[in-house]
Amino acid sequence: MKTYRSYLHIFLVTGLLGFGACKTSINTPAPSRGTADFSRYISVGNSLTAGYADGGLYLEGQLNSYPSIIAAQMQKVGGGTFTQPLFSTDQADGSGHLILTGFNADGTPKTQQVAATAVRDQITIPGFGNVVLFAKYTGDINNYGVPGIKLQQITYAPYGNLNGYFERLLPGNSPTNTTTYLDFVTAKPYTFFTDWLGNNDALLYATSGGAGDVLTDKAQFSQLYNYSIGQLTKSGQKGAVATIPDVTAVPYFNTVTVGAILAAVQKANPAAKALVINALNADGSHSPRVATAADLIVLTFPTSMIGQPVNTPVGPLPYGLTPYTPIDDKYVLDQGEVAMTQDYVNSYNATIKAAASAKGLAVFDAYAFLNNVKANGLVVDGVNLSSAYISGGIFSLDGVHLTPRGYAVVANEFIKAINKQYNASIPLANVSSYRGVKFP
Repeated sequence: MKTYRSYLHIFLVTGLLGFGACKTSINTPAPSRGTADFSRYISVGNSLTAGYADGGLYLEGQLNSYPSIIAAQMQKVGGGTFTQPLFSTDQADGSGHLILTGFNADGTPKTQQVAATAVRDQITIPGFGNVVLFAKYTGDINNYGVPGIKLQQITYAPYGNLNGYFERLLPGNSPTNTTTYLDFVTAKPYTFFTDWLGNNDALLYATSGGAGDVLTDKAQFSQLYNYSIGQLTKSGQKGAVATIPDVTAVPYFNTVTVGAILAAVQKANPAAKALVINALNADGSHSPRVATAADLIVLTFPTSMIGQPVNTPVGPLPYGLTPYTPIDDKYVLDQGEVAMTQDYVNSYNATIKAAASAKGLAVFDAYAFLNNVKANGLVVDGVNLSSAYISGGIFSLDGVHLTPRGYAVVANEFIKAINKQYNASIPLANVSSYRGVKFP
Protein backbone atom coordinates (compact mmCIF):
# COMPACT_ATOMS: atom_id res chain seq x y z
CA MET A 1 0.00 0.00 0.00
CA LYS A 2 2.88 2.33 0.81
CA THR A 3 4.45 1.57 -2.57
CA TYR A 4 1.15 2.28 -4.34
CA ARG A 5 0.89 5.61 -2.56
CA SER A 6 4.45 6.46 -3.55
CA TYR A 7 3.75 5.73 -7.20
CA LEU A 8 0.50 7.69 -7.00
CA HIS A 9 2.34 10.63 -5.44
CA ILE A 10 5.00 10.55 -8.19
CA PHE A 11 2.30 10.32 -10.88
CA LEU A 12 0.36 13.28 -9.53
CA VAL A 13 3.44 15.47 -9.08
CA THR A 14 4.78 14.59 -12.52
CA GLY A 15 1.38 15.20 -14.08
CA LEU A 16 0.97 18.56 -12.39
CA LEU A 17 4.47 19.62 -13.39
CA GLY A 18 3.79 18.51 -16.94
CA PHE A 19 0.50 20.42 -17.00
CA GLY A 20 2.21 23.52 -15.71
CA ALA A 21 4.90 23.24 -18.35
CA CYS A 22 2.31 23.13 -21.21
CA LYS A 23 1.10 26.71 -21.54
CA THR A 24 -2.18 27.26 -23.35
CA SER A 25 -1.67 29.68 -26.21
CA ILE A 26 -4.31 31.64 -28.13
CA ASN A 27 -3.18 32.57 -31.58
CA THR A 28 -4.56 36.02 -32.25
CA PRO A 29 -3.57 37.33 -35.67
CA ALA A 30 -1.48 40.47 -35.59
CA PRO A 31 -3.55 43.48 -36.72
CA SER A 32 -3.23 43.84 -40.47
CA ARG A 33 -5.00 45.68 -43.27
CA GLY A 34 -4.54 42.73 -45.61
CA THR A 35 -5.06 43.70 -49.23
CA ALA A 36 -7.21 46.76 -48.45
CA ASP A 37 -6.25 50.40 -47.92
CA PHE A 38 -8.15 52.17 -45.13
CA SER A 39 -6.27 55.49 -45.29
CA ARG A 40 -9.46 57.34 -46.32
CA TYR A 41 -12.56 55.36 -45.45
CA ILE A 42 -16.02 56.75 -46.23
CA SER A 43 -19.44 55.43 -45.30
CA VAL A 44 -22.43 55.69 -47.61
CA GLY A 45 -25.98 55.11 -46.42
CA ASN A 46 -29.05 56.43 -44.67
CA SER A 47 -30.16 56.90 -41.05
CA LEU A 48 -28.51 53.69 -39.84
CA THR A 49 -25.20 54.93 -41.22
CA ALA A 50 -25.64 58.39 -39.69
CA GLY A 51 -26.17 56.96 -36.18
CA TYR A 52 -29.86 57.84 -36.00
CA ALA A 53 -31.48 56.44 -32.84
CA ASP A 54 -34.51 56.86 -30.59
CA GLY A 55 -36.47 58.54 -33.37
CA GLY A 56 -33.93 61.27 -34.10
CA LEU A 57 -30.42 62.25 -35.10
CA TYR A 58 -28.54 63.59 -32.10
CA LEU A 59 -24.94 63.88 -30.95
CA GLU A 60 -24.64 60.75 -28.82
CA GLY A 61 -26.07 58.64 -31.61
CA GLN A 62 -23.69 60.19 -34.14
CA LEU A 63 -20.71 59.51 -31.91
CA ASN A 64 -21.71 55.85 -31.70
CA SER A 65 -22.53 55.27 -35.37
CA TYR A 66 -21.34 51.96 -36.75
CA PRO A 67 -19.00 53.66 -39.29
CA SER A 68 -17.25 55.57 -36.50
CA ILE A 69 -16.78 52.31 -34.58
CA ILE A 70 -15.41 50.60 -37.70
CA ALA A 71 -13.08 53.53 -38.35
CA ALA A 72 -11.70 53.40 -34.79
CA GLN A 73 -10.83 49.73 -35.31
CA MET A 74 -9.37 50.43 -38.76
CA GLN A 75 -6.99 52.95 -37.21
CA LYS A 76 -5.31 50.00 -35.47
CA VAL A 77 -4.25 48.74 -38.90
CA GLY A 78 -3.26 52.04 -40.45
CA GLY A 79 -6.64 53.62 -41.09
CA GLY A 80 -6.86 57.38 -41.34
CA THR A 81 -8.89 60.07 -39.60
CA PHE A 82 -12.66 59.62 -39.75
CA THR A 83 -14.61 62.87 -39.56
CA GLN A 84 -18.36 62.96 -38.97
CA PRO A 85 -20.75 65.90 -39.53
CA LEU A 86 -21.52 66.15 -35.82
CA PHE A 87 -23.96 68.49 -34.18
CA SER A 88 -22.21 70.82 -31.75
CA THR A 89 -22.46 70.40 -27.98
CA ASP A 90 -24.99 73.25 -27.89
CA GLN A 91 -27.02 71.35 -30.48
CA ALA A 92 -26.56 67.94 -28.82
CA ASP A 93 -30.25 66.99 -29.01
CA GLY A 94 -30.14 67.51 -32.78
CA SER A 95 -33.46 66.88 -34.47
CA GLY A 96 -35.02 65.82 -31.15
CA HIS A 97 -35.36 62.26 -29.85
CA LEU A 98 -37.11 59.98 -27.38
CA ILE A 99 -35.98 59.15 -23.86
CA LEU A 100 -37.29 56.46 -21.54
CA THR A 101 -38.85 57.97 -18.41
CA GLY A 102 -40.22 54.86 -16.70
CA PHE A 103 -42.82 52.12 -16.96
CA ASN A 104 -46.57 51.95 -16.44
CA ALA A 105 -48.13 49.54 -13.96
CA ASP A 106 -48.73 47.02 -16.76
CA GLY A 107 -45.04 47.09 -17.71
CA THR A 108 -45.42 49.16 -20.86
CA PRO A 109 -42.75 51.84 -21.27
CA LYS A 110 -43.25 55.56 -20.88
CA THR A 111 -41.28 57.76 -23.24
CA GLN A 112 -40.83 61.49 -23.60
CA GLN A 113 -39.87 63.55 -26.63
CA VAL A 114 -36.80 65.75 -26.18
CA ALA A 115 -37.06 68.95 -28.20
CA ALA A 116 -34.82 69.63 -31.18
CA THR A 117 -31.88 71.97 -30.64
CA ALA A 118 -30.37 72.01 -34.15
CA VAL A 119 -33.23 73.37 -36.24
CA ARG A 120 -32.33 76.61 -38.02
CA ASP A 121 -35.41 77.16 -40.21
CA GLN A 122 -38.27 75.64 -42.15
CA ILE A 123 -38.93 76.14 -45.83
CA THR A 124 -41.89 75.28 -48.05
CA ILE A 125 -40.97 73.70 -51.37
CA PRO A 126 -43.78 74.11 -53.95
CA GLY A 127 -45.18 70.75 -54.97
CA PHE A 128 -43.42 68.98 -52.10
CA GLY A 129 -44.25 70.59 -48.76
CA ASN A 130 -42.42 71.76 -45.67
CA VAL A 131 -38.76 70.91 -45.10
CA VAL A 132 -37.10 71.34 -41.69
CA LEU A 133 -33.58 72.75 -42.08
CA PHE A 134 -30.86 71.95 -39.58
CA ALA A 135 -27.71 73.79 -38.50
CA LYS A 136 -25.21 73.72 -41.35
CA TYR A 137 -22.07 71.62 -41.12
CA THR A 138 -18.84 72.70 -42.79
CA GLY A 139 -15.62 70.77 -43.02
CA ASP A 140 -14.40 67.39 -44.16
CA ILE A 141 -16.82 64.45 -44.12
CA ASN A 142 -16.20 60.72 -43.99
CA ASN A 143 -19.64 59.65 -42.77
CA TYR A 144 -22.14 60.47 -45.51
CA GLY A 145 -25.15 58.88 -43.82
CA VAL A 146 -28.35 60.82 -44.62
CA PRO A 147 -31.51 59.88 -42.70
CA GLY A 148 -34.48 59.29 -44.96
CA ILE A 149 -32.64 58.85 -48.25
CA LYS A 150 -33.67 56.06 -50.60
CA LEU A 151 -31.48 54.47 -53.22
CA GLN A 152 -34.14 55.82 -55.57
CA GLN A 153 -33.03 59.38 -54.74
CA ILE A 154 -29.22 59.21 -55.00
CA THR A 155 -29.13 60.64 -58.54
CA TYR A 156 -31.99 63.13 -58.11
CA ALA A 157 -30.48 66.62 -58.37
CA PRO A 158 -33.13 68.55 -56.34
CA TYR A 159 -32.91 66.13 -53.40
CA GLY A 160 -30.55 68.46 -51.53
CA ASN A 161 -33.50 70.83 -51.17
CA LEU A 162 -36.00 68.24 -49.95
CA ASN A 163 -34.10 66.51 -47.14
CA GLY A 164 -32.88 68.72 -44.31
CA TYR A 165 -30.28 66.17 -43.21
CA PHE A 166 -28.66 66.24 -46.65
CA GLU A 167 -29.12 69.99 -47.03
CA ARG A 168 -27.09 70.68 -43.88
CA LEU A 169 -24.06 68.97 -45.48
CA LEU A 170 -24.19 70.99 -48.70
CA PRO A 171 -22.66 74.46 -49.10
CA GLY A 172 -25.83 75.87 -50.67
CA ASN A 173 -29.16 76.58 -49.05
CA SER A 174 -32.48 75.04 -50.03
CA PRO A 175 -33.96 75.53 -52.64
CA THR A 176 -30.77 76.29 -54.64
CA ASN A 177 -28.97 72.91 -54.42
CA THR A 178 -28.36 70.79 -57.51
CA THR A 179 -25.67 68.34 -56.32
CA THR A 180 -26.78 64.71 -56.30
CA TYR A 181 -26.02 62.51 -53.33
CA LEU A 182 -23.89 60.13 -55.38
CA ASP A 183 -21.83 62.98 -56.83
CA PHE A 184 -21.42 64.45 -53.35
CA VAL A 185 -20.05 61.28 -51.74
CA THR A 186 -17.64 60.56 -54.60
CA ALA A 187 -16.34 64.13 -55.04
CA LYS A 188 -13.21 63.62 -52.91
CA PRO A 189 -10.73 60.74 -53.30
CA TYR A 190 -11.16 57.78 -50.94
CA THR A 191 -9.62 54.34 -50.66
CA PHE A 192 -12.34 52.25 -48.99
CA PHE A 193 -16.09 52.50 -48.46
CA THR A 194 -19.01 50.83 -46.74
CA ASP A 195 -22.43 51.04 -48.36
CA TRP A 196 -25.74 50.37 -46.62
CA LEU A 197 -28.16 52.09 -48.98
CA GLY A 198 -31.56 50.63 -49.84
CA ASN A 199 -33.25 50.10 -46.47
CA ASN A 200 -35.65 53.00 -46.91
CA ASP A 201 -36.80 51.72 -50.30
CA ALA A 202 -38.73 49.10 -48.30
CA LEU A 203 -38.80 50.44 -44.75
CA LEU A 204 -40.74 53.65 -45.42
CA TYR A 205 -43.51 51.70 -47.13
CA ALA A 206 -43.65 49.25 -44.24
CA THR A 207 -43.63 51.78 -41.40
CA SER A 208 -46.45 53.71 -43.08
CA GLY A 209 -48.55 50.55 -42.96
CA GLY A 210 -48.35 50.46 -46.73
CA ALA A 211 -50.43 53.63 -46.84
CA GLY A 212 -47.92 56.49 -46.97
CA ASP A 213 -45.14 55.35 -49.30
CA VAL A 214 -44.40 52.91 -52.08
CA LEU A 215 -41.85 50.16 -52.59
CA THR A 216 -39.14 51.08 -55.08
CA ASP A 217 -39.56 49.27 -58.37
CA LYS A 218 -37.28 46.20 -58.50
CA ALA A 219 -35.81 47.02 -61.89
CA GLN A 220 -35.13 50.62 -60.89
CA PHE A 221 -33.46 49.43 -57.69
CA SER A 222 -31.23 47.08 -59.68
CA GLN A 223 -30.26 49.75 -62.21
CA LEU A 224 -29.43 52.35 -59.54
CA TYR A 225 -27.61 49.96 -57.24
CA ASN A 226 -25.35 48.64 -59.98
CA TYR A 227 -24.71 52.17 -61.22
CA SER A 228 -23.84 53.39 -57.71
CA ILE A 229 -21.44 50.50 -57.09
CA GLY A 230 -19.83 51.21 -60.44
CA GLN A 231 -19.29 54.82 -59.40
CA LEU A 232 -18.01 53.93 -55.94
CA THR A 233 -15.42 51.53 -57.38
CA LYS A 234 -14.53 53.42 -60.56
CA SER A 235 -10.99 54.18 -59.37
CA GLY A 236 -10.39 50.68 -58.04
CA GLN A 237 -11.62 51.33 -54.50
CA LYS A 238 -12.47 48.36 -52.32
CA GLY A 239 -15.34 48.20 -49.91
CA ALA A 240 -18.07 46.37 -48.06
CA VAL A 241 -21.82 46.41 -48.59
CA ALA A 242 -24.71 45.22 -46.46
CA THR A 243 -27.94 43.56 -47.45
CA ILE A 244 -31.26 45.02 -46.40
CA PRO A 245 -32.71 43.58 -43.18
CA ASP A 246 -36.13 41.98 -43.09
CA VAL A 247 -37.79 45.27 -42.20
CA THR A 248 -40.89 43.45 -40.93
CA ALA A 249 -38.82 41.66 -38.26
CA VAL A 250 -37.86 44.73 -36.20
CA PRO A 251 -39.50 45.57 -32.84
CA TYR A 252 -41.52 48.33 -34.54
CA PHE A 253 -43.75 45.56 -35.92
CA ASN A 254 -43.44 42.90 -33.24
CA THR A 255 -44.06 44.61 -29.91
CA VAL A 256 -47.71 45.69 -30.04
CA THR A 257 -49.49 42.54 -31.22
CA VAL A 258 -53.02 41.69 -32.28
CA GLY A 259 -53.25 39.12 -29.49
CA ALA A 260 -52.10 41.52 -26.77
CA ILE A 261 -54.51 44.25 -27.86
CA LEU A 262 -57.45 41.86 -28.04
CA ALA A 263 -56.65 40.39 -24.63
CA ALA A 264 -56.65 43.87 -23.09
CA VAL A 265 -59.95 44.69 -24.79
CA GLN A 266 -61.56 41.48 -23.57
CA LYS A 267 -60.69 42.28 -19.95
CA ALA A 268 -62.99 45.28 -20.19
CA ASN A 269 -65.40 43.81 -22.72
CA PRO A 270 -65.54 39.98 -22.72
CA ALA A 271 -67.99 40.10 -25.62
CA ALA A 272 -65.31 41.40 -27.99
CA LYS A 273 -64.35 38.58 -30.33
CA ALA A 274 -61.76 40.05 -32.69
CA LEU A 275 -59.97 43.09 -33.99
CA VAL A 276 -60.87 44.24 -37.49
CA ILE A 277 -58.41 45.79 -39.92
CA ASN A 278 -58.63 47.25 -43.41
CA ALA A 279 -56.53 44.71 -45.32
CA LEU A 280 -54.95 44.52 -48.76
CA ASN A 281 -56.69 42.33 -51.34
CA ALA A 282 -55.06 40.50 -54.24
CA ASP A 283 -56.33 43.11 -56.71
CA GLY A 284 -54.75 45.98 -54.75
CA SER A 285 -57.97 47.15 -53.11
CA HIS A 286 -58.63 47.09 -49.36
CA SER A 287 -61.52 45.71 -47.38
CA PRO A 288 -62.28 44.96 -43.71
CA ARG A 289 -61.46 41.55 -42.25
CA VAL A 290 -60.64 39.98 -38.89
CA ALA A 291 -57.01 40.56 -37.86
CA THR A 292 -54.70 37.60 -37.31
CA ALA A 293 -51.27 37.15 -35.72
CA ALA A 294 -49.77 37.50 -39.22
CA ASP A 295 -50.91 41.14 -39.34
CA LEU A 296 -48.36 43.49 -37.81
CA ILE A 297 -49.43 46.43 -35.66
CA VAL A 298 -47.00 49.36 -35.61
CA LEU A 299 -45.28 50.33 -32.37
CA THR A 300 -46.77 53.83 -32.45
CA PHE A 301 -50.39 52.65 -32.61
CA PRO A 302 -52.41 54.47 -29.90
CA THR A 303 -54.11 51.45 -28.35
CA SER A 304 -56.44 53.72 -26.37
CA MET A 305 -58.37 54.25 -29.61
CA ILE A 306 -59.66 50.68 -29.55
CA GLY A 307 -63.31 50.58 -28.57
CA GLN A 308 -63.84 54.32 -28.75
CA PRO A 309 -67.16 55.22 -30.44
CA VAL A 310 -66.94 56.19 -34.10
CA ASN A 311 -69.83 57.69 -36.06
CA THR A 312 -70.85 55.45 -38.97
CA PRO A 313 -73.85 55.34 -41.34
CA VAL A 314 -75.40 52.76 -39.00
CA GLY A 315 -74.73 54.73 -35.83
CA PRO A 316 -71.83 54.94 -33.31
CA LEU A 317 -69.67 51.79 -33.26
CA PRO A 318 -66.47 50.87 -31.38
CA TYR A 319 -63.24 51.60 -33.23
CA GLY A 320 -61.31 48.55 -34.41
CA LEU A 321 -64.02 46.05 -33.44
CA THR A 322 -66.45 46.08 -36.37
CA PRO A 323 -66.22 45.96 -40.19
CA TYR A 324 -67.61 49.51 -40.21
CA THR A 325 -64.78 50.80 -37.99
CA PRO A 326 -61.61 48.91 -38.93
CA ILE A 327 -58.18 49.93 -37.66
CA ASP A 328 -56.71 52.42 -40.12
CA ASP A 329 -54.26 51.21 -42.76
CA LYS A 330 -51.46 53.40 -41.41
CA TYR A 331 -51.40 51.43 -38.16
CA VAL A 332 -51.19 47.93 -39.68
CA LEU A 333 -48.87 46.18 -42.08
CA ASP A 334 -51.26 43.38 -42.96
CA GLN A 335 -50.29 39.88 -44.04
CA GLY A 336 -50.47 40.68 -47.74
CA GLU A 337 -48.36 43.80 -47.33
CA VAL A 338 -45.84 41.85 -45.24
CA ALA A 339 -45.48 39.26 -48.01
CA MET A 340 -45.09 41.94 -50.66
CA THR A 341 -42.47 43.81 -48.61
CA GLN A 342 -40.47 40.66 -48.03
CA ASP A 343 -40.62 39.78 -51.73
CA TYR A 344 -39.19 43.18 -52.67
CA VAL A 345 -36.49 42.97 -50.01
CA ASN A 346 -35.43 39.56 -51.28
CA SER A 347 -35.18 40.98 -54.80
CA TYR A 348 -33.17 43.98 -53.58
CA ASN A 349 -30.79 41.67 -51.71
CA ALA A 350 -30.24 39.47 -54.76
CA THR A 351 -29.20 42.65 -56.60
CA ILE A 352 -26.86 43.71 -53.78
CA LYS A 353 -25.13 40.33 -53.57
CA ALA A 354 -24.69 40.07 -57.35
CA ALA A 355 -23.26 43.59 -57.61
CA ALA A 356 -20.85 42.93 -54.74
CA SER A 357 -19.73 39.64 -56.25
CA ALA A 358 -19.06 41.26 -59.61
CA LYS A 359 -16.76 43.83 -57.97
CA GLY A 360 -15.17 41.54 -55.37
CA LEU A 361 -16.63 43.47 -52.43
CA ALA A 362 -17.17 42.20 -48.90
CA VAL A 363 -20.79 41.50 -47.92
CA PHE A 364 -22.38 41.76 -44.48
CA ASP A 365 -25.63 39.82 -44.82
CA ALA A 366 -27.68 41.93 -42.43
CA TYR A 367 -30.88 40.15 -43.50
CA ALA A 368 -29.64 36.72 -42.38
CA PHE A 369 -27.81 38.04 -39.31
CA LEU A 370 -30.67 40.06 -37.82
CA ASN A 371 -33.24 37.35 -38.54
CA ASN A 372 -30.99 34.90 -36.70
CA VAL A 373 -30.77 37.30 -33.76
CA LYS A 374 -34.56 37.51 -33.70
CA ALA A 375 -34.89 33.73 -33.76
CA ASN A 376 -32.05 32.74 -31.45
CA GLY A 377 -30.73 35.78 -29.62
CA LEU A 378 -27.06 36.65 -29.42
CA VAL A 379 -24.32 36.55 -26.78
CA VAL A 380 -21.41 38.94 -27.36
CA ASP A 381 -18.65 39.71 -24.85
CA GLY A 382 -20.72 37.94 -22.21
CA VAL A 383 -23.75 40.14 -22.90
CA ASN A 384 -27.10 38.55 -23.80
CA LEU A 385 -28.81 40.40 -26.64
CA SER A 386 -32.06 39.93 -28.54
CA SER A 387 -34.51 41.69 -30.81
CA ALA A 388 -36.91 42.41 -27.95
CA TYR A 389 -38.01 46.00 -27.56
CA ILE A 390 -35.99 47.83 -24.87
CA SER A 391 -34.83 44.72 -22.97
CA GLY A 392 -33.03 43.23 -25.99
CA GLY A 393 -30.31 45.88 -25.95
CA ILE A 394 -29.93 46.15 -29.73
CA PHE A 395 -32.83 48.31 -30.89
CA SER A 396 -33.43 51.86 -29.69
CA LEU A 397 -36.70 53.40 -28.52
CA ASP A 398 -38.04 53.90 -32.04
CA GLY A 399 -38.02 50.14 -32.62
CA VAL A 400 -36.18 50.44 -35.95
CA HIS A 401 -32.78 52.00 -35.39
CA LEU A 402 -30.07 50.70 -33.11
CA THR A 403 -28.62 51.52 -29.73
CA PRO A 404 -24.87 52.21 -29.40
CA ARG A 405 -24.53 48.53 -28.46
CA GLY A 406 -26.51 47.52 -31.53
CA TYR A 407 -24.32 49.69 -33.74
CA ALA A 408 -21.21 48.08 -32.21
CA VAL A 409 -22.62 44.65 -33.10
CA VAL A 410 -23.21 45.79 -36.69
CA ALA A 411 -19.73 47.33 -36.86
CA ASN A 412 -18.20 44.00 -35.87
CA GLU A 413 -20.20 42.13 -38.51
CA PHE A 414 -18.92 44.56 -41.16
CA ILE A 415 -15.38 44.06 -39.83
CA LYS A 416 -15.72 40.27 -40.00
CA ALA A 417 -16.84 40.51 -43.63
CA ILE A 418 -13.99 42.90 -44.48
CA ASN A 419 -11.41 40.69 -42.77
CA LYS A 420 -12.61 37.64 -44.67
CA GLN A 421 -12.74 39.31 -48.09
CA TYR A 422 -9.44 41.18 -47.89
CA ASN A 423 -7.37 38.83 -45.72
CA ALA A 424 -7.25 41.55 -43.06
CA SER A 425 -7.25 41.24 -39.28
CA ILE A 426 -8.95 44.38 -38.04
CA PRO A 427 -9.62 43.87 -34.31
CA LEU A 428 -13.27 43.69 -33.27
CA ALA A 429 -14.81 46.36 -31.06
CA ASN A 430 -15.71 45.56 -27.45
CA VAL A 431 -19.50 45.44 -27.61
CA SER A 432 -19.91 45.45 -23.83
CA SER A 433 -18.40 48.92 -23.63
CA TYR A 434 -21.39 50.38 -25.50
CA ARG A 435 -24.77 50.93 -23.87
CA GLY A 436 -28.16 49.52 -24.78
CA VAL A 437 -31.33 51.49 -24.06
CA LYS A 438 -30.66 54.17 -21.47
CA PHE A 439 -32.86 53.62 -18.40
CA PRO A 440 -33.99 56.53 -16.21
